[in-house]
This record gives sequence, structure tokens and C-alpha cells, in this order.
Amino acid sequence: MRKLFLYIGLILFTSCSNIPNEIKEIEVKEQYISTLGILNHALLNLQNLDTTDQHYGAIDCPLCELYHTRAAEAVYPFAYQYAINGDVEYRESAIALGNWLIRQQYPDGSWQETPEDWTGTSTDQLLMMLKAYPILKEFLTEKEDQEWLFSMKNAGNYLTEVMSPEFASINYVATTCATLMTLYQLFPDEKYSDKAEALATRVIAKMDDDYFITGEGGRVFNIKYGVDLGYNMEMSLWGMTIYARLNNDSIVMDKIRQSLKRHIHFIYPDGSLDASWGIRSNKWTCFGGATSDGSQVLFSLFSDEDPVYSNASIRNLEYLKTCMKDGIVGYGPHHWRVMDYPPCIYPTFTKAKNLAMAHSYTNSESAPYKKLPSESTGIEIFPTLNVATISTNNYNATFTTYGYKDPKGPKSKYMHRPTGGTISNLSIRNYGFLTASSQTEYHRWEPMSFPVADSIEILTPRIEFKNDKGYFTNLYEFDATSDFNQGNGIYNISAYGELKNRDQKEGGIGYGIKYMFSDDVIRKSTSIRFHDEFKNVRIIEPIILHEKTNIEQISDILIKISDGSTEIIMELETEGVKMEIGRKDNYWAVYPALQAVPIIITTEFPPTSILENVQYSFNIKTL
Repeated sequence: MRKLFLYIGLILFTSCSNIPNEIKEIEVKEQYISTLGILNHALLNLQNLDTTDQHYGAIDCPLCELYHTRAAEAVYPFAYQYAINGDVEYRESAIALGNWLIRQQYPDGSWQETPEDWTGTSTDQLLMMLKAYPILKEFLTEKEDQEWLFSMKNAGNYLTEVMSPEFASINYVATTCATLMTLYQLFPDEKYSDKAEALATRVIAKMDDDYFITGEGGRVFNIKYGVDLGYNMEMSLWGMTIYARLNNDSIVMDKIRQSLKRHIHFIYPDGSLDASWGIRSNKWTCFGGATSDGSQVLFSLFSDEDPVYSNASIRNLEYLKTCMKDGIVGYGPHHWRVMDYPPCIYPTFTKAKNLAMAHSYTNSESAPYKKLPSESTGIEIFPTLNVATISTNNYNATFTTYGYKDPKGPKSKYMHRPTGGTISNLSIRNYGFLTASSQTEYHRWEPMSFPVADSIEILTPRIEFKNDKGYFTNLYEFDATSDFNQGNGIYNISAYGELKNRDQKEGGIGYGIKYMFSDDVIRKSTSIRFHDEFKNVRIIEPIILHEKTNIEQISDILIKISDGSTEIIMELETEGVKMEIGRKDNYWAVYPALQAVPIIITTEFPPTSILENVQYSFNIKTL
């Protein structure tokens, strides 16, 4: 049996702590409103102010070259900006935007999500109109006031009629609970509150034993399954919380509290939100989702109960700022480096509405500093998902063997996410992502949200091989078995499966991955079983290429990665094994917008035995 050992030493020249010890309080409300002002200003500059144009009041999207009806959700951020600082320009822009949205409404009360024909987003648009209306009411003409009231009631009637888990993904159902209860405050018709309560019962019923809400994926007998952390945190959970508050539903509120305690583990110390493993990770941006609203509103609703939620919120907001340029939110930290076109405005207006709501629900100006769960060493296992997060003093990692399957197979946008025992996210304190992940295949699942990007490579660490039958990788192994155990500060995780193609067919080579995590070391051991096929197998570790990252091949067995303050040494300790730096040309992703350089480990071919063992480690030292 041959053994391959790859040594990766990491020397940190900076402190592990992301927050200086002297910080005792964090500003909350000021951070919300100042960032909201930046986003609002950028959106205001895109507004059509030609009073003779049929689209007067609409917000232009430079990338899509059209007016998204959902962009009119900025009606509330604009109105809220006026309520905070009295800027009449925002008040008038909010009114013009709301009037334009009303003109786009269909007779049945719905709005299509232009340029597509989906109408489930009518709940998002109605909620923002409802929240803006009390601020703007006294400034509307009598005719406008009647139009707003009719439009909101008409949209509410539409949602009351059509919304259900059979009609929409679960985040729309959860948001509608908040929307209809808010509508009930304006129009106290019990059909709205009854419908909201009925929907809330169904949403809570779709929580698994770890309190993750299922229902974001494909359908089996018209029932949706699948969990996505991003949509849970940035849509569903806050929608359910607003509903529970307005309806005094203590049962739902208790379930949300339990759920939030599980979800917060995926906020990393640098503020990034790790939705890398979820079924809608095809829009994961590192700060959240590209078309979901944001986590600040959720955290604000619980900030009075535990300051950890305010801390998580502000950390994530600070990370969001690293993905902004001139007030426009990109698809990730490297957006303007890897793409020569602007992002769609969806992330900008969704994060604006989120911040407006977060500010409105936050009572205290500041909060005491409190560590996040991800800053405490240990392993957190989520049994219903076969996912775990691992934290040491130096790094955070997420391991996934999440096995959700869509019956549509490779035609489904949910079936190209990372799984199979990979580390879907690995971050080093004060360095950032060492590795991350992206779709195994990039497709324009929703032409509006997925721009053209030809021949881009996978960012996810993986095992792979090719033969005349196609491409096989552990990332398509949705049936991998996993095991977790811990003791004396050592955390062991393992996964076993077959290298499969996009159709879930085995290729004749099996694998096992074992990880050992301690405070300073991650050791990865990969076994490759050549039981029916004998092809060259590669292990790919795409290293995220930050602005100051330099990757240098020192020798055949040693590679150095440095950013000027952190040095990572990768060293092979077995002869006859190839390690090289690949080309970075196509190693970038739209979601998340990151660039990488692949380090490629190739086993010797033909293999000298039916089993190859490939072992390497991350050895972390802090000076």
C-alpha cells in the first residue's frame, strides 16, 4: 500500500481575534442606517425621473436593461429614509416608485417578476407597500391614496387565494404569513389573519428535528423538500417571526427561537454567511443570497433577547460592505475582479429593504460585544443534514454530505451543489477563505439571475477522474455515508462513497475521506479504491486568490502561499506523486464571485495497488 502525505503548514503573523479585545460595545442602529443610506443613494441614481415616460418612478437595472417589478420593493427603504432624516427627495421617489408598481399590477392582484412570469414575489412587493404606506399616506393625493389601498387589498386577496406550499417554495409561504398579518392591521378582515395562521402552521410543520425548514427544492408528489440555509435565514425565519409577533403566536415564536440557535452557527467570525452546502447555494454570495433579503432583519427581531444576535448581524453587515462598490452590491468579494459587467440590482434593493426593517425593529443603539458560536472551538453536528461545522482558534470549516435529491436529477438547479464529504468552506482567521465552493456545473438556471459565464471551473475541493463515459467526482455522490466522533479536543469526520457522474451513476472507483481536526491541525486522508476502473485520479484543492495572495512553487514537493502577513506551506512527503499549481484562467465563479488557483495532486498511473492512500494536513501555528 502506497501512502501519500502532503504537509500544509500555516504560519500566522497576526492575532487570531477578529474583534479587538478592547471593544466592549458595538454600534448597531447607526451601522444599519448608514449602510442603508449608501444603498438607497445608489438606487435613487438609477430611478427614472422622466415624468413623461410610462416608466416614471421605476428603477433601472443596468445589467438586465429593464425595470424589475421587484425593484419597486425599494419603496419602503426610500420611505424609511425619509422618515429617519426628513429628506423629501426620498419621499417623492418612494411615492413615484409605488405608483409605478401599481401600474404594473395585474387585474387579479398579482405582479409578475419581470422579466419572468413568476407571481409568488407579489408577497414581497405587497409587504413593502404596506410598510411604506403609513409613512407616505399623508403625502398621497386622494386619488393616489385610493389606488394604493385598492392595490394592496387586491394583492392581499390574490395571496389569500393562491399561496400555499403547493404553489410556492417555502420562503414565499413564510413571507406571506408576515404580509397577510401586516395587511390585517390595515384591513381587519379575518380571512387575512386566518390564512396567515393556516400558512404558519404548515411552515412550522416542515421543520426537521434540527429546526431547519424544508421545502426549497423540487417536488415529489407535489411536495417540496430540501433545506437551504440562506433562504431560511434571509427570508423564512424573519417572515415567521413578524407573523408570530403580530398574531401573538407563542408556539411559532418558540420554534423560531430554537431554529435560530441552530442557524447562527453558520455565521463565521469574519461575518460571512456560509450557505455553501444548501440546495440554493447556486446563488450563494458569501454574505448571503443574491436574491434573498438578508439576515439583519432576523437578528434584529431577537436582539433584545441575546446580544449575540446583534453581533452576528453587524459582523455579516461588515462583510457585505466588502462586496459593495459605489453602493451597488456584487455577487461576492471578487465581483469586480472576475466580471467586467455590473451585477443585477437585486442584491442591492433586497439588502436595502432588509436594513430598513432591521433598523425599525432594533430598540437599542448599541449592544455589548459577545462572541459568536463559530468563535468557540468545537464541532457542531447537524444530524438531519449530515453537515457539520468545525471551529478551532485558527480556522472555521463546513463539512457536507447533505443528501437531498431532486427527482429531476441533473436537470435540476438543486443537484449541482457541493456534497460527498467535501469541505465546502474553509476560512482562516484574519486571512479569509482558503477554499470555498461553487456549482459543480454552472448553468443559467434563471436567465434573469444567472449571467453568461462560459467554461468556468469548479471552486470546490474534490476528487475526480475522467474516462470515455464522462466526468466522475465525489461532488455528485449524494449517497455518501458519514461518521462523526470527538474526544480530548480531537474531532474526526469521515465519508465514504463512489465517484459518480452528473446522472448519479458510479464509474468504478470508490473513495473514502477522513478528516482529523484539532486546535492547530486539519489532517485529510483520502483513500481511492480502484475496484473496476483504473484511471488517473486527481485531487483538486482550489486556493482562493485574494488581492495580495501569492502562490509560488518552491520545488516538486513544496508550494508556498502568502499574502504578506500569513504564510501557508504545502509539502509532499512521498516520492512519485505529482503536485503542481494549475492555471487560474477559468477558476472563478459567478456565485460566489471568487477567484482561485488550483493545486492539483495526481496519483501515479497505473496504480501500484487497488488502493491509494492520499494524506495531507493543514498545520496551523500562530506566532
